[in-house]
This record gives sequence, C-alpha cells and structure tokens, in this order.
Amino acid sequence: MNGDFAFVDELVPGIRWDAKYATWDNFTGKPVDGYLANRIVGTKALCAALGRAEEGAESLGFGLLLWDGYRPQRAVDCFLRWSRQPEDGLTKARHYPNIGRAEMFDRGYVAVRSGHSRGSTVDLTLYHLTTGELAAMGGGHDLMDAVSHHDAPGISRVEASNRRHLRSIMDASGFDSYDCEWWHYTLRDEPHPDTYFDFPIACPGERAELPARVAAESTSAAVPCGG
Repeated sequence: MNGDFAFVDELVPGIRWDAKYATWDNFTGKPVDGYLANRIVGTKALCAALGRAEEGAESLGFGLLLWDGYRPQRAVDCFLRWSRQPEDGLTKARHYPNIGRAEMFDRGYVAVRSGHSRGSTVDLTLYHLTTGELAAMGGGHDLMDAVSHHDAPGISRVEASNRRHLRSIMDASGFDSYDCEWWHYTLRDEPHPDTYFDFPIACPGERAELPARVAAESTSAAVPCGG
C-alpha cells in the first residue's frame, strides 16, 4: 500500500464498515476488480478527518458505517466495461430502477475518473449507537435515482433529518458533499487532488501487485470484471 494510505479501521478505532465492492452486494452484482479484501482504505488525512466525524456523530447518538473509500482505478474501469454489457436485470430494481446503465455516467452517479481513486473520498451512513441499526436515509448505497439527491422531495421527515445530521457532521469535519448522492463526501483539503491511484486493496500477506499510480491523463490496462 502507498505510504500515505492506511486501513481506516486501524487509525479510527471503533468505526464500522462494509466494503460493498469487495462483496456481491453492489450494482455490478459481483466483487469488483482491485478489491481483494473487505476493508476500507484512505489517505491518512482522510482517516484523521473521519476520526473527527466519528466524534461529532457520537455526540448526536450516531456511529459511522463506511461503504467505500479509496477505489482503485481498475475498479472504475471495471464499472465502465460493465456499463457496456447487455442488461441482465439482476441489480437494476435495487440500484438504477429508472435509468439505463450508460446513463449512470451521464447523470453523474459513476465517473470515468472517480474522486475515490484519489484516496480522500468516502461513502458512508449513520447508525444508531443504542441499537446498532442503520439510520433511515430514504434509500440505500448506490441507489442511482433522484431520491438520492440531497434535496430530494418525497422522503420522510426522519430521513431528511438524518441526511442533514450526516451532512452537518461531515461539513464540520472538513468534507464537501455531493448533490446527487447523500452518502458521498470528499475531503476539502485532499492531499492528492490530481493523482488517481491504482494499487489493489489487500490485507498484509495477501498476494497483490506492487502499488501503482495512474496519472490524470493516462488509462490503466483493462482486465476482465471479476478477474
């Protein structure tokens, strides 16, 4: 792993995570290239800011659950190849009910160059410390639909309140929100604003390629989805 990166749980004790792209529970319907372990990785600056966010959440009776952090460029390339494959309907109802695969990119839900690959963007939600249950947010991770926008009408008062809580916590901790996805936040002063990394997420001792960086103007080599 690049020396400026770390596993978030090692620097932010007590934080919860479920790395969706390391599992079958994501919009592609299978583990994604570059995710060799169910762990969340980010820059050390991201980890420090998440530590502040965790404290802010706790003061309101919440904890943080992370879904994604650093995302290898090869994973983004995998998303692009997946979007060009014929529709099989396996994940459409849950993740993109009202648009086609290619529209994910046109509408800003998925990017060919993702801020996640710079290492200081995170997808996350809140959970209740008293019960451990996820806070109601009016839709789950990667629901690519207008209901996921911060200002979406039609969600309940509780769901809107929980979204505001998350936004306030993250704003106070140095993050900017993204209008189209209530769960997506980027560190304002990210340490690598122009660099897109491509080292795989792997636990120590697991076989993995050496770290690599992908310059903004380059394209990483394509590998089969799930390979």
